[in-house]
Amino acid sequence: MTTQHTGPDVRPATSPDTAPDTAPDTTPAAGTRGTPSGRTAGAPVGSGARDGRPVLVADHVTRRFGDVVALDDVSLSVGAGELVGLLGPNGAGKSTLLSLISGQRRPDSGVVRLFGGDPRDARSRVGLGLTPQETGLPATLKVREVVDFVGGHYPDPVPTGELLAQFGLTDLAGRQTGAMSGGQKRRLAVALSLVGRPRVVLLDEPTTGLDVGARQALWDAIRAYHAGGGTVLLTSHYLEEVQALAQRVVVIDQGVVKADDSLDTILRRVSLRRVVVTSTADLAGRPGVVRADRLGDDRQELYTPDADALVRELVTSGVDFRDLEIRGASLEEAFEEMVARDTTTGGDAR
Repeated sequence: MTTQHTGPDVRPATSPDTAPDTAPDTTPAAGTRGTPSGRTAGAPVGSGARDGRPVLVADHVTRRFGDVVALDDVSLSVGAGELVGLLGPNGAGKSTLLSLISGQRRPDSGVVRLFGGDPRDARSRVGLGLTPQETGLPATLKVREVVDFVGGHYPDPVPTGELLAQFGLTDLAGRQTGAMSGGQKRRLAVALSLVGRPRVVLLDEPTTGLDVGARQALWDAIRAYHAGGGTVLLTSHYLEEVQALAQRVVVIDQGVVKADDSLDTILRRVSLRRVVVTSTADLAGRPGVVRADRLGDDRQELYTPDADALVRELVTSGVDFRDLEIRGASLEEAFEEMVARDTTTGGDAR
């Protein structure tokens, strides 16, 4: 969902304790509407080459809510054309960080820049699209009317029919949003974040409530936008989603950045490896196995710091096994290990 307009009904849902700070005028800079030919739906305007120059920066940012420190001296820089996954447990500070980048809130200390300007200035947000966790859609407006309304705030919006087709919403164009399912509303919210052809898109839990098919379709739309030169910063509770999409992963917990690196590097930080094997014997107690899961039909997943040593032990022991696979760590395991390690040591990796 985008925050670059002033229509009161088409905004993220807020409550007294989460309502955004008073901001400057939120009306986007005026422009002349037009539809250039040959452009992919949602393709960013003026994205240019992926030269790595930062399009959004948070520099030593701290944000408090009363006695609670939501963000503690957080620094983050995202270059043009990057696709970055922001991971963290509930309450880690992910949504607060996005609210600062999108200009909905101001930091208590530190500096946030969007396209080099203050995100609380409407001119800085013309190239920004946003889908928040919760989206307030006017229940009596039809889907096409909502898209037309939001698109009308941009100089070069994606044609309504084109956008609805991209997100599988064509058949719902005449339906009131109040009659849509949760998954359909979520698809519409993400579609609205791209209606203005933004250079940067912030997606906060974009596929919450979607079934597998709809989630895959949304992933395809995000990949297409990124392939066209767009910059993406997304949060997700689905770690496989970040692993499938992101090139870079930022882990945040208790308001502090714990890790910021490429996906491959994050995965290599995990000490455990997975050995998947089929055996009628219970292998959970074999030397070197620190955790074991039953996958069904005698299929077992064994976690060990030394996969080679475990395989040698299985071979020399004479235990009957077959269909051996050695798999690298998943992002879920990397995330769990980093958070668990920090909780144990009491340190952080800012």
